[in-house]
Amino acid sequence: MMYVPKVAVLFGFGINCDHETAAVFDMVGGKSTRVHLNSFISGIDNLANYDILAVPGGFSFGDHLGSGRLMGNRMRFSLRDELTEFIKAGKPIIGICNGFQVLVKTGLLPGPEGKIPDFIQRASLTLNDSGRYEDRWVTLEFNQQSNCIWTQGITQMDCPVRHGEGKYVMPDRAMLSALSDNNQIAVRYIDPNDSNYDPDQVLPFPKSPNGSMMNIAGITDKTGLVFGLMPHPEAIYAQWLHPDYSRGDAPVTVSDISWEGEGLQIFRNAVEYVISNN
Repeated sequence: MMYVPKVAVLFGFGINCDHETAAVFDMVGGKSTRVHLNSFISGIDNLANYDILAVPGGFSFGDHLGSGRLMGNRMRFSLRDELTEFIKAGKPIIGICNGFQVLVKTGLLPGPEGKIPDFIQRASLTLNDSGRYEDRWVTLEFNQQSNCIWTQGITQMDCPVRHGEGKYVMPDRAMLSALSDNNQIAVRYIDPNDSNYDPDQVLPFPKSPNGSMMNIAGITDKTGLVFGLMPHPEAIYAQWLHPDYSRGDAPVTVSDISWEGEGLQIFRNAVEYVISNN
Protein backbone atom coordinates (compact mmCIF):
# COMPACT_ATOMS: atom_id res chain seq x y z
CA MET A 1 0.00 0.00 0.00
CA MET A 2 1.33 3.44 -0.94
CA TYR A 3 2.40 5.64 1.97
CA VAL A 4 0.04 8.59 2.60
CA PRO A 5 1.96 11.65 3.87
CA LYS A 6 0.49 13.33 6.94
CA VAL A 7 0.22 17.10 6.59
CA ALA A 8 -0.12 19.52 9.51
CA VAL A 9 -1.89 22.70 8.40
CA LEU A 10 -1.65 25.37 11.08
CA PHE A 11 -4.64 27.46 12.06
CA GLY A 12 -5.61 29.95 14.74
CA PHE A 13 -4.93 33.59 15.64
CA GLY A 14 -6.26 35.01 12.36
CA ILE A 15 -5.04 32.46 9.81
CA ASN A 16 -7.87 32.19 7.28
CA CYS A 17 -6.63 30.02 4.39
CA ASP A 18 -6.27 26.78 6.36
CA HIS A 19 -9.29 24.99 4.89
CA GLU A 20 -8.29 25.49 1.25
CA THR A 21 -4.65 24.69 2.00
CA ALA A 22 -5.67 21.42 3.65
CA ALA A 23 -7.96 20.65 0.71
CA VAL A 24 -5.25 20.96 -1.95
CA PHE A 25 -2.93 18.61 -0.07
CA ASP A 26 -5.76 16.06 0.13
CA MET A 27 -6.38 16.44 -3.63
CA VAL A 28 -2.82 15.32 -4.43
CA GLY A 29 -2.65 12.32 -2.10
CA GLY A 30 -1.85 13.72 1.32
CA LYS A 31 -3.87 13.42 4.52
CA SER A 32 -4.28 16.85 6.06
CA THR A 33 -5.07 17.77 9.65
CA ARG A 34 -5.77 21.33 10.71
CA VAL A 35 -3.75 21.84 13.89
CA HIS A 36 -4.03 24.86 16.15
CA LEU A 37 -0.60 26.31 16.88
CA ASN A 38 -1.28 26.02 20.61
CA SER A 39 -1.73 22.25 20.26
CA PHE A 40 1.93 21.96 19.26
CA ILE A 41 3.11 24.43 21.89
CA SER A 42 1.17 22.77 24.73
CA GLY A 43 2.14 19.24 23.71
CA ILE A 44 -1.43 18.12 22.94
CA ASP A 45 -0.08 17.25 19.49
CA ASN A 46 3.49 16.72 18.28
CA LEU A 47 5.01 18.09 15.08
CA ALA A 48 7.01 14.86 14.78
CA ASN A 49 3.75 13.02 14.01
CA TYR A 50 3.58 14.72 10.60
CA ASP A 51 5.52 14.61 7.33
CA ILE A 52 4.76 18.10 6.00
CA LEU A 53 4.08 21.41 7.75
CA ALA A 54 2.04 24.15 6.06
CA VAL A 55 1.69 27.69 7.41
CA PRO A 56 -1.22 29.18 5.42
CA GLY A 57 -2.13 32.73 4.57
CA GLY A 58 -4.26 35.09 6.61
CA PHE A 59 -3.69 37.82 9.14
CA SER A 60 -2.13 36.11 12.15
CA PHE A 61 -2.51 38.21 15.30
CA GLY A 62 -4.06 40.95 13.16
CA ASP A 63 -0.63 41.81 11.69
CA HIS A 64 0.14 43.71 14.91
CA LEU A 65 3.81 44.78 15.12
CA GLY A 66 4.16 43.75 11.45
CA SER A 67 2.86 40.86 9.37
CA GLY A 68 3.92 37.48 10.76
CA ARG A 69 5.90 38.98 13.64
CA LEU A 70 3.96 37.65 16.62
CA MET A 71 3.29 34.21 15.20
CA GLY A 72 6.88 34.00 14.02
CA ASN A 73 8.09 34.75 17.54
CA ARG A 74 5.75 32.16 19.06
CA MET A 75 7.14 29.50 16.75
CA ARG A 76 10.74 30.65 17.14
CA PHE A 77 10.70 30.58 20.93
CA SER A 78 8.19 27.80 21.63
CA LEU A 79 8.83 25.29 18.82
CA ARG A 80 12.53 25.82 18.19
CA ASP A 81 13.59 22.25 18.99
CA GLU A 82 10.61 20.68 17.20
CA LEU A 83 11.18 22.71 14.03
CA THR A 84 14.90 21.92 14.06
CA GLU A 85 14.25 18.18 14.31
CA PHE A 86 11.56 18.42 11.61
CA ILE A 87 14.02 19.93 9.14
CA LYS A 88 16.87 17.61 10.17
CA ALA A 89 14.52 14.70 9.44
CA GLY A 90 14.15 15.94 5.85
CA LYS A 91 10.53 17.03 6.16
CA PRO A 92 9.16 19.83 3.94
CA ILE A 93 7.69 23.13 5.19
CA ILE A 94 5.73 25.69 3.17
CA GLY A 95 4.62 29.19 4.12
CA ILE A 96 2.09 30.98 1.90
CA CYS A 97 1.56 34.76 2.09
CA ASN A 98 1.27 35.39 5.85
CA GLY A 99 2.91 31.99 6.27
CA PHE A 100 5.91 33.23 4.26
CA GLN A 101 6.07 36.29 6.49
CA VAL A 102 5.99 34.00 9.52
CA LEU A 103 8.83 31.79 8.24
CA VAL A 104 10.96 34.88 7.48
CA LYS A 105 10.32 36.36 10.94
CA THR A 106 10.99 32.95 12.51
CA GLY A 107 14.36 32.88 10.77
CA LEU A 108 13.71 29.66 8.85
CA LEU A 109 13.91 31.65 5.60
CA PRO A 110 16.28 32.33 4.03
CA GLY A 111 18.11 30.46 6.79
CA PRO A 112 21.82 30.18 7.67
CA GLU A 113 24.79 29.18 5.54
CA GLY A 114 24.53 25.67 6.92
CA LYS A 115 21.53 23.37 6.81
CA ILE A 116 20.60 23.48 10.50
CA PRO A 117 18.28 26.41 11.38
CA ASP A 118 19.62 29.06 13.77
CA PHE A 119 16.40 31.12 14.01
CA ILE A 120 18.12 34.40 13.17
CA GLN A 121 16.08 36.78 11.03
CA ARG A 122 18.02 37.86 7.93
CA ALA A 123 15.30 39.43 5.78
CA SER A 124 11.85 40.93 6.02
CA LEU A 125 8.64 41.46 4.09
CA THR A 126 7.57 45.05 4.35
CA LEU A 127 4.94 47.47 3.02
CA ASN A 128 4.13 47.33 -0.68
CA ASP A 129 5.54 50.21 -2.70
CA SER A 130 1.98 51.12 -3.66
CA GLY A 131 1.26 51.87 0.00
CA ARG A 132 -1.87 49.75 -0.01
CA TYR A 133 -3.20 46.22 0.09
CA GLU A 134 -2.91 44.52 -3.31
CA ASP A 135 -5.37 41.86 -4.49
CA ARG A 136 -4.50 41.02 -8.10
CA TRP A 137 -3.13 38.33 -10.41
CA VAL A 138 0.56 38.14 -11.29
CA THR A 139 2.81 35.98 -13.47
CA LEU A 140 5.56 33.98 -11.78
CA GLU A 141 8.76 32.46 -13.15
CA PHE A 142 10.35 29.48 -11.37
CA ASN A 143 14.10 29.00 -11.05
CA GLN A 144 15.06 25.80 -12.85
CA GLN A 145 18.40 25.64 -10.99
CA SER A 146 16.84 25.78 -7.54
CA ASN A 147 16.94 22.67 -5.35
CA CYS A 148 13.55 23.58 -3.87
CA ILE A 149 11.55 20.35 -3.72
CA TRP A 150 8.27 22.30 -3.94
CA THR A 151 8.91 23.90 -7.34
CA GLN A 152 10.40 21.07 -9.39
CA GLY A 153 9.12 20.83 -12.97
CA ILE A 154 7.31 24.18 -12.85
CA THR A 155 8.44 26.95 -15.19
CA GLN A 156 5.74 29.65 -15.12
CA MET A 157 2.41 30.24 -13.41
CA ASP A 158 -0.36 32.83 -13.14
CA CYS A 159 -1.31 33.26 -9.50
CA PRO A 160 -3.15 35.71 -7.24
CA VAL A 161 -1.54 37.84 -4.54
CA ARG A 162 -3.41 39.29 -1.56
CA HIS A 163 -1.16 41.27 0.75
CA GLY A 164 -0.21 44.65 2.12
CA GLU A 165 3.32 43.73 3.23
CA GLY A 166 4.87 41.61 0.47
CA LYS A 167 8.01 43.55 -0.45
CA TYR A 168 11.00 41.25 0.17
CA VAL A 169 14.03 43.14 1.49
CA MET A 170 17.47 42.29 2.89
CA PRO A 171 19.91 44.55 4.78
CA ASP A 172 22.55 44.77 2.04
CA ARG A 173 23.21 43.90 -1.57
CA ALA A 174 25.82 41.26 -0.70
CA MET A 175 23.26 39.15 1.18
CA LEU A 176 20.84 39.50 -1.71
CA SER A 177 23.50 38.49 -4.24
CA ALA A 178 24.41 35.44 -2.13
CA LEU A 179 20.75 34.42 -2.13
CA SER A 180 20.72 34.63 -5.92
CA ASP A 181 24.07 32.86 -6.34
CA ASN A 182 22.84 30.00 -4.15
CA ASN A 183 19.70 29.66 -6.31
CA GLN A 184 17.57 30.25 -3.22
CA ILE A 185 15.38 32.69 -5.16
CA ALA A 186 12.91 30.04 -6.25
CA VAL A 187 10.19 32.29 -7.69
CA ARG A 188 10.18 35.77 -9.23
CA TYR A 189 7.53 38.11 -10.57
CA ILE A 190 7.92 38.59 -14.32
CA ASP A 191 6.41 40.50 -17.21
CA PRO A 192 5.22 37.68 -19.52
CA ASN A 193 5.31 40.08 -22.47
CA ASP A 194 8.97 41.03 -22.02
CA SER A 195 11.48 38.22 -22.57
CA ASN A 196 14.47 40.57 -22.26
CA TYR A 197 13.82 41.96 -18.80
CA ASP A 198 16.65 42.20 -16.26
CA PRO A 199 15.65 40.09 -13.22
CA ASP A 200 17.79 42.30 -10.96
CA GLN A 201 15.80 45.41 -11.89
CA VAL A 202 12.51 45.82 -10.06
CA LEU A 203 9.58 45.56 -12.43
CA PRO A 204 7.09 48.41 -12.60
CA PHE A 205 3.77 48.10 -10.80
CA PRO A 206 1.63 46.03 -11.21
CA LYS A 207 3.94 43.41 -12.81
CA SER A 208 5.63 43.49 -9.44
CA PRO A 209 2.77 44.01 -7.00
CA ASN A 210 5.00 45.13 -4.14
CA GLY A 211 8.44 46.29 -5.32
CA SER A 212 10.39 43.31 -3.96
CA MET A 213 14.15 43.37 -4.39
CA MET A 214 15.11 41.31 -7.46
CA ASN A 215 11.37 40.77 -8.03
CA ILE A 216 11.41 38.05 -5.38
CA ALA A 217 8.08 36.26 -4.97
CA GLY A 218 9.37 33.22 -3.08
CA ILE A 219 12.57 31.75 -1.65
CA THR A 220 13.88 28.48 -0.28
CA ASP A 221 16.43 27.61 2.39
CA LYS A 222 19.72 25.83 1.67
CA THR A 223 18.10 22.39 2.08
CA GLY A 224 15.40 23.06 -0.52
CA LEU A 225 12.85 21.77 2.01
CA VAL A 226 11.62 25.06 3.46
CA PHE A 227 9.79 27.23 0.93
CA GLY A 228 7.84 30.44 1.24
CA LEU A 229 6.05 32.63 -1.29
CA MET A 230 3.70 35.60 -1.20
CA PRO A 231 1.32 34.46 -4.01
CA HIS A 232 -1.42 31.91 -3.28
CA PRO A 233 -0.95 28.72 -5.37
CA GLU A 234 -3.79 27.01 -3.48
CA ALA A 235 -6.09 29.61 -5.10
CA ILE A 236 -5.38 28.27 -8.60
CA TYR A 237 -5.90 24.57 -7.90
CA ALA A 238 -8.45 24.44 -10.74
CA GLN A 239 -8.40 25.99 -14.21
CA TRP A 240 -11.76 27.70 -13.76
CA LEU A 241 -10.36 29.85 -10.95
CA HIS A 242 -8.21 31.76 -13.46
CA PRO A 243 -9.76 35.15 -14.37
CA ASP A 244 -9.38 34.39 -18.10
CA TYR A 245 -10.97 30.95 -17.96
CA SER A 246 -14.37 32.03 -19.27
CA ARG A 247 -12.65 33.79 -22.18
CA GLY A 248 -10.84 30.59 -23.10
CA ASP A 249 -7.45 32.21 -22.44
CA ALA A 250 -6.47 30.51 -19.18
CA PRO A 251 -3.27 28.40 -19.16
CA VAL A 252 -3.94 24.68 -19.67
CA THR A 253 -2.14 22.34 -17.30
CA VAL A 254 -0.70 19.09 -18.66
CA SER A 255 -2.18 16.62 -16.21
CA ASP A 256 -4.20 13.44 -15.94
CA ILE A 257 -6.79 15.58 -14.14
CA SER A 258 -8.70 17.53 -16.79
CA TRP A 259 -9.68 20.41 -14.51
CA GLU A 260 -6.35 20.83 -12.69
CA GLY A 261 -4.95 24.32 -12.29
CA GLU A 262 -1.29 25.29 -12.28
CA GLY A 263 -0.96 25.71 -8.52
CA LEU A 264 -1.70 22.12 -7.59
CA GLN A 265 1.73 20.90 -8.75
CA ILE A 266 3.47 22.71 -5.89
CA PHE A 267 1.61 20.62 -3.33
CA ARG A 268 1.92 17.41 -5.37
CA ASN A 269 5.70 17.86 -5.46
CA ALA A 270 5.92 17.83 -1.67
CA VAL A 271 3.59 14.85 -1.28
CA GLU A 272 5.50 12.85 -3.89
CA TYR A 273 8.81 13.82 -2.27
CA VAL A 274 7.66 12.39 1.06
CA ILE A 275 6.30 9.22 -0.59
CA SER A 276 9.59 8.64 -2.41
CA ASN A 277 11.51 8.94 0.87
CA ASN A 278 9.32 6.56 2.90
